[in-house]
Amino acid sequence: MKSGVVTGREYVELVEACKRGAYALPAVNVVGTNSVNAVLEAASNARSDVIIQISNGGAQFFAGQGIQDALRAKVLGAVSMAQHVHTVAKDYGVCVVLHTDHANRGLLPWIDGLIVENRMHFEKTGSPLFSSHMLDLSEEPVSQNIDTCAKYHEALAELNISLEIELGVTGGEEDGVGSDDVSDNSRLYTQPEDVWYAYQTLNDIGHFSIAAAFGNVHGVYRPGNVHLRPSILDDCQKYISSRISGANSKPCDFVFHGGSGSGKNDVSKAVDYGVFKMNIDTDTQFAFSSALFSFMEPNSQAFKHQIDPDTGKPNKSLYDPRKSLREAEKGIVARLQEAFDVLGSANKTIAD
Repeated sequence: MKSGVVTGREYVELVEACKRGAYALPAVNVVGTNSVNAVLEAASNARSDVIIQISNGGAQFFAGQGIQDALRAKVLGAVSMAQHVHTVAKDYGVCVVLHTDHANRGLLPWIDGLIVENRMHFEKTGSPLFSSHMLDLSEEPVSQNIDTCAKYHEALAELNISLEIELGVTGGEEDGVGSDDVSDNSRLYTQPEDVWYAYQTLNDIGHFSIAAAFGNVHGVYRPGNVHLRPSILDDCQKYISSRISGANSKPCDFVFHGGSGSGKNDVSKAVDYGVFKMNIDTDTQFAFSSALFSFMEPNSQAFKHQIDPDTGKPNKSLYDPRKSLREAEKGIVARLQEAFDVLGSANKTIAD
């Protein structure tokens, strides 16, 4: 298919290609055009398709901290990010998925606003602005979670937008959703019966994916604090396929949240069990900031004085923001090369 943003049937075909090829795509949270462009550059270098996503806080930051109406800023920021990607992505030669990250019940107005924006884009172009949106109602009772998801799924399906849901609680905190306390693991593992309930309710409406919890946690924690059990995904696949006549062995499209800091073996097993998407945010944040620091530290005088006090030479070539931000972009690019390799997506783009 053509390079650029994929939505609707093309998005589903991309997901199917990932599962057939036993690989997954990194889903990278972005906060500005620098991080967006770095993700696209990395994907182009690796010849891998990629998922670009934005959280509510990332969207607000993208729009600018000067906008006083926080909800409007979150909607505008997400739209601005998507429009930027639509404008430049095709020139990077890979397929790109546009997605919004965690939205709990308090953030449903954000999704409502984005549905309006998607509808306007659909009426103009025949395609939605985004490929998929996520609702994270995992801290609510399962029936309440899925009932709400079904209502939104119907609205999204009319616009050829996929829905991502969460079952079981991913530990840690992601832009105001969740908690940094990972000491109680009792809710960090999804039950097959809950996945079956969601599948029965949502599958006939349209395409959806499940962020199932198997001990995964947002962020990077001290070794031994997090116990991943990817076999839970395999158990869920077997449970669902045994209840569907003629179903393949992996009927569910699973998402791996909290991928930063995860071991290669756990990632490989998760992909084997039907994961097509792995979220990576903490590691790319660190890659950006550490590369920025590595450039600024040895050149610290340039960020204190426009004219070097020792040599009398102008420091403009160093404090020019394009220099430091470019180094930060390179940090993301380098970290994502590792992700493409671990997930097995390098050199597997389905773009022409």
